[in-house]
Amino acid sequence: MNKDTDIQLSGPFKATDGSGRAHDIKAIRIFDEGYGAIDVYVDFAGSIAGLYKDKTLIAAIVAQLRTTGYKGPVLTPGDPVLQENKLMVLEAPDEFNAYAAGKGWKDLAEEFDDDE
Repeated sequence: MNKDTDIQLSGPFKATDGSGRAHDIKAIRIFDEGYGAIDVYVDFAGSIAGLYKDKTLIAAIVAQLRTTGYKGPVLTPGDPVLQENKLMVLEAPDEFNAYAAGKGWKDLAEEFDDDE
C-alpha cells in the first residue's frame, strides 16, 4: 500500500480479543479518497490470522477510534479476501464518512452528485 495516500487515524495501542489475548496495533488508517464506502485498515505487530470477525477485538478498535472523535456505529468485518496475517480490514458505516472527512478524506462520489 502506498503510504502517501494514507490518513492515519490512530497510532500504536493494545487491544484484547475475545479469548483475552492482547495484540499490539501499530496504526489505524484509511485511504485519503474513495467512492462513499470506506475500508479501515488496522495494522498489527503480530499475526491475527482468523481474528478479523472477533467482536471483542473490533470493539476495542472502535473504542480507540472513539478517542480520536468517531461517534458512529460499530464497524463490521471487511471482505475475507482483503484480510492478511497482520492486517485487519473493516467496513465503515455511512456515518463514518463525516468523521473521515474531518481527518482529510475526500469522497470522490460527491463530484458526480449533480442536482440538475
